[in-house]
Amino acid sequence: MAKSKTYVCSACGASHNKWSGRCEGCGEWNTISEEVPLSSGPATKSLGAIRGTRIPLTDLSTTETPPERTRSGSGELNRVLGGGLVPASAILVCGDPGIGKSTLLLQAAASFSRAGLKTVYISGEEASAQVRMRAQRLGLAEAPVQLAAETNLRDILTTLEAEKPALAIIDSIQTMWADNVSSAPGSVSQVRAAAHELTTFAKKNNMAVILVGHVTKDGQIAGPRVVEHMVDTVMYFEGERGHQFRVLRAVKNRFGPADEIGVFEMTGKGLAEVKNPSALFMGTRDNPVPGSVVFAGIEGTRPVLCELQALVAPSPNAQPRRSVVGADAQRLAMILAVLESRCGIPFAGLDVYLNVAGGMKVNEPAADLAVAAALLSAREDAALPADTVVFGEISLSGALRPVGQLDNRIKEAEKLGFEKALSPKGGKSVGTTTLQRQEFSDLRSFVTEIFGDNGPQKEG
Repeated sequence: MAKSKTYVCSACGASHNKWSGRCEGCGEWNTISEEVPLSSGPATKSLGAIRGTRIPLTDLSTTETPPERTRSGSGELNRVLGGGLVPASAILVCGDPGIGKSTLLLQAAASFSRAGLKTVYISGEEASAQVRMRAQRLGLAEAPVQLAAETNLRDILTTLEAEKPALAIIDSIQTMWADNVSSAPGSVSQVRAAAHELTTFAKKNNMAVILVGHVTKDGQIAGPRVVEHMVDTVMYFEGERGHQFRVLRAVKNRFGPADEIGVFEMTGKGLAEVKNPSALFMGTRDNPVPGSVVFAGIEGTRPVLCELQALVAPSPNAQPRRSVVGADAQRLAMILAVLESRCGIPFAGLDVYLNVAGGMKVNEPAADLAVAAALLSAREDAALPADTVVFGEISLSGALRPVGQLDNRIKEAEKLGFEKALSPKGGKSVGTTTLQRQEFSDLRSFVTEIFGDNGPQKEG
C-alpha cells in the first residue's frame, strides 16, 4: 500500500492531505509544498518493544548553578538577551530584507570574540570577500572572527565539530541545505531539518548558535512555525527604511523578559546603540501642535515615551479612510466607536490618519487614551500643552482602566521634563515625584475636562 503524502504550508505550517494552490488555513497562494520525512521509523516493531537508554530523573528541589552569561560591548543587545549570551542557547533573529540583520550580527560577532568567545560566522548569502568588505567599512577587520561561506549543512556541522567554537552565527537558515532531505533550500522540510540539526548540535556541544531568518510580506517568520519552538530566543529586528532608527525586540526569551527592546541608530559606521530612546522617538515639543500627543509606554521592562500624531480631515469619498502607521488599526476602530457611542463625538464623513513618530510600533492597550486625545485634538484643532503625557486603557463602556508600571511611566516622563500626566484613576501608588497627575474615571469626563470650556483654547 502506498504511503500517504503530507503537504505543509510554508506561511502558517498547516498540514494538507493533497496539494492545492491556496492554503485554507491562512489564505496564502503558492505556499504549499510536499513534506518529506527526515527518516523512517521501525516498520514492524512497536515503539514500546524497542529498548532504549534509561533517562536520569531529578526532583524539583535539585539546584543547579546558573550558566555564566557573556556580555557583549553593546548594552542594548545585552538588554534584549536578558543580560548577555547564555552558553548552549539557540537564538533566531528575523527582519525585513535590508533592515541591517547582517550588520547587527557581524558587530555582535566582533564584540563577543573580543570578549573571549571563539566565534565562527558562516554566511550562506554572501561570499567571504563581501563579508570582509562590510567588516572593513564597519572598522571590524581586526576582530578575531573566523569566517566561512557555505550552505551545505553536513560540511558546516563537521567544521563546527572540529573547530569547537563558543558561538556560531548562521546567515541565514533559509539558505542551508541538508543532503538527506530531497527538497529545495528554503522549503519547509529543509528549514526544519537545518534548524533541528543546528540547535541539537549546539545543545550537545555547549555552543551558542544565532540563526538569521527571513520574514514574509506580513512580517511573520518564513518557514514552519516549529522553528520558533525549537530555539530559546526569538528576536525581531524592526524599523522603517526611511528612518535611521532600528528596534531589536525579543518576542520569546527563555533566559530573560519577553517584549524587551534595544534601540539602535543606523550610521555610516554601522549600528550605534541609543541610550535614551524616549528622546529619539519624540519630535520637537517647543510649540504644541493640534493632533500631537506624547504617550508614556512600556516596552518589556523599559519605559519609552513616543509621540502619537493624528490628522482628521473631511473625506471626499463615500467611505471615509482610516489609515494607521505603527499602531493597531482594530483598536483605532474601537476607540472611534467608543467616542461616538459613549461621548457623542461623530467621526462620520471624516478621514482619520494615525501615526507613531520615529518608526516606533505601539501595541500596548495603555495607548488608548493617548490615541483618543490625539484624535480629539486634531478634530477640534486644539493642542494639548507641550509638558503633558497621556496614558490609559479605554473599555467598551467608556470607562478608563488603570495601567501597570505606573511608577516607571511617571519617572521617565519626569526625567524628560514633563510636568503633567493625564491618566485613569487607580493604579499603584507613585513614589516621590514633582509631576502632577490629573485622573479620570471615564472617557466622557476626560473629554469634558480637557476639550470642554476649561480645556486648551483653539490656536488662532
